[in-house]
Amino acid sequence: MATFFGEVLSVYSRAVEEDEEEVDENEEDAEIRRELEEKREVHLHWSPEVSESLKSGNKLPCSDFILAVGHNAARFLSVYALSSENWDALGRASVWNERSGGFASEESTCVFYRPKDNPAVLICQVTCYLAEDQLFQWTEKVFDCLQLRQLNVTVLSESSVSEFKTADYLSSSSAPFLRSLHSAAFSGKPVCKSLEQPNIVTGLQAAVLNHCEVHRIPSIVYQCYSDVIGPDSVTMETFKPTLTKLGKSIKLDPSPSADILRKIVRTTNIQSNLYI
Repeated sequence: MATFFGEVLSVYSRAVEEDEEEVDENEEDAEIRRELEEKREVHLHWSPEVSESLKSGNKLPCSDFILAVGHNAARFLSVYALSSENWDALGRASVWNERSGGFASEESTCVFYRPKDNPAVLICQVTCYLAEDQLFQWTEKVFDCLQLRQLNVTVLSESSVSEFKTADYLSSSSAPFLRSLHSAAFSGKPVCKSLEQPNIVTGLQAAVLNHCEVHRIPSIVYQCYSDVIGPDSVTMETFKPTLTKLGKSIKLDPSPSADILRKIVRTTNIQSNLYI
């Protein structure tokens, strides 16, 4: 490079040094992304017996997989099924993301249960938040542990009524209400109306339904639309029509005691989200 005075200067380091800095920054960013991906990985923790069986190449025998997504759906199963001592905790899935409390937090786990007298039934309660990049991973890992032959999947989930799209006026007295959406392989009769277009399901229930559709697994999602933020007894009771279907797979208590209801169902800080 020539200067104004004709002096020739050798230029050799600036571009090279900038390239090296960019490479170093890119490598650092890539390392951070790898560490974040590893931290956000979904981990399944099974009982020793199940772990040994899975390591041997076996799959969990499962004719019915019942998944409860959300506090009200999970409490519904706790009241009408898991309140008895006829269940074993089979394992859990631990999840970390920006909205979870960490791996040790109760809110960051999804617990699996199996009835002692019917090992072909599996229940999972999911009350934690799963990020979009974790939904497919959770679904793939869980279903990879199950025998898919003759498997039936039932999902109980919940959503805000403000997300429900309808051309008709929706009064506050209409909520909560139940809607269903099922895979093409499902041949049963839903206990409620089908989800009207253009409504869709999202989250883990959508990931599970999509997985079942691809793999031709009979599955149905029962989505409860509620005008209350958080867990409450009225929203939980909306799932009661599904008892007629779930009762064919597991033993249910149609009339739980008042003590069980008081212990599990607590209605506090009710807030309507109808106009949110």
